[in-house]
Amino acid sequence: MDPYVLEWLGLVTRWFHFVMGVAWIGASFYFVWLNNAVRPLAAGDGAPGVAGEVWSVHGGAFYQVQKYAGAPEKLPAVLHWFKWEAYLTWLSGFALLVLIFWSNAKAYMIDPAVRDLLGWQAVAVGAGVVFGGWVVYDGLCRSPLRERPRLLAALLFAFGVGVAFGLSKVLSPRAAYVHVGAMVGTWMAANVFFVIIPGQRAMVDAMIAGQPPPLERGKAGALRSLHNNYLTLPVLFVMISGHFPSTWGHPHAWAILALLGVVGAGYRHWVNLEERGKAAHWILPVVLLLLVGVAVVAKPRGPAPASGGEGGAAPVSITRIQQLVGAHCLQCHATQPLYPAFATPPKGLLLETPDQIRAAAQAIRQQVVILQVMPFGNQNGMTPEERDEFARWCAQELGGG
Repeated sequence: MDPYVLEWLGLVTRWFHFVMGVAWIGASFYFVWLNNAVRPLAAGDGAPGVAGEVWSVHGGAFYQVQKYAGAPEKLPAVLHWFKWEAYLTWLSGFALLVLIFWSNAKAYMIDPAVRDLLGWQAVAVGAGVVFGGWVVYDGLCRSPLRERPRLLAALLFAFGVGVAFGLSKVLSPRAAYVHVGAMVGTWMAANVFFVIIPGQRAMVDAMIAGQPPPLERGKAGALRSLHNNYLTLPVLFVMISGHFPSTWGHPHAWAILALLGVVGAGYRHWVNLEERGKAAHWILPVVLLLLVGVAVVAKPRGPAPASGGEGGAAPVSITRIQQLVGAHCLQCHATQPLYPAFATPPKGLLLETPDQIRAAAQAIRQQVVILQVMPFGNQNGMTPEERDEFARWCAQELGGG
């Protein structure tokens, strides 16, 4: 496919994915808040079956929302469903996964230093994780463990960490992160499609037939909805992590992902308790301390740049750096990239002239020397000796700091 067409397809699909994600998460967070904010009515107040209500004000208007313990005696003429936000978020996200990663597996999914796979093998691993992960998750949720939600949550967390660790030994670091996020996002959307919405339909159908609502299906849907609530922030982190290689580029990236997942879920737990009026002030500082701790531990421990000529090493000339850039970087960072996945240089970074290379010295040190996530997937086989030359040159340009 033409790189320019591919770029615009990616742009439109990502934009749509973002919009649908905002709609899904916004509706989800609103209903979680609504459920947490509902307070019981005084004895004798409210219609039969009403468990509680909440008043709110927004946009110059007052709103009164009532929650039923089961179902109302009579269905209203119009009943609103919330499902397409979830479905379209997943469909657009899956389209992005195929468009960017699966169709360019060599560039985005394979790192020879991790595992020298063929393109179809990398895609097979990714597809197995995305769809096989749902089979495992759904099986655990349908097992007797559903009666022990905390143990179930611990096992699901351990499973997710295990998948992240396993992928770190097979796929490129960034692809490993993305596929963990895709797996968890699939859990969330499939929860809506296979459990939550069918359970709600069963309750509505029972009402129409004049039968008692199947409360067990409602209970199953509530469990999956609770999971979606706590999984939202970890998945959002994966969505933005591509911009922060100090996370997925870390030697123990799987552990960083697990800890930041705990941070996201922990923060969500604090919000849930606060909305219910339950004081749990200790949770937020613990979450923030964990976040700071992860940032400190994740700090790159790359080779310390030495000043030119120190220890007998000869200074590295800009001519030599141009040669290395030509061998390892210009396929992508040129006005007209030669790499088929890019129509324009990534992040607009050009490395065609000495002045452009010097201007990018800080970025080169960060990406090539310290994090060592560039060249992308190390497809050209940059050697440790060549990285050392970049390190010494960056020290010369930047003063060793």
